[in-house]
Amino acid sequence: MIIPIASDHAGFEAKEYVKKVLEKLGYMPVDYGTHAEDSVDYPDFAKLVASAVTDGEYEKGILICGSGQGMCMTANKFPGVRAALAWSAEIAKLASQHNNANVLCLPGRFLNEDELETIVAAWIETPFEGGRHQNRVNKIMSNTKL
Repeated sequence: MIIPIASDHAGFEAKEYVKKVLEKLGYMPVDYGTHAEDSVDYPDFAKLVASAVTDGEYEKGILICGSGQGMCMTANKFPGVRAALAWSAEIAKLASQHNNANVLCLPGRFLNEDELETIVAAWIETPFEGGRHQNRVNKIMSNTKL
């Protein structure tokens, strides 16, 4: 599976490491930028990955900024995107298992390499449980007010 990945300047170092993690897990990362630590606007990069997921080009994507919040807020504005901010492997696992999260958002300034690796692995390797959770995901995906 190909996984698009992007970051802003604050998440750049973590993004470079997560690309290696993805390869180690047998996935191919596609880097949408940024490609340096120069200051950039995170919504520009969140849009690239979220659009690729919305358009069906890729099933899943990863976004990284300083706190993860800005990327997550931006990605969730795109139809069909269920972006989840994860700061632990358990949160990442539950985001996949219960919410069928298709975009993982990471707080690059707050996670070390070991944490990044366990979080990405938990998210990508945990299947959606379906069942009682499917109705909830359907409600998330509906265009009407809950």
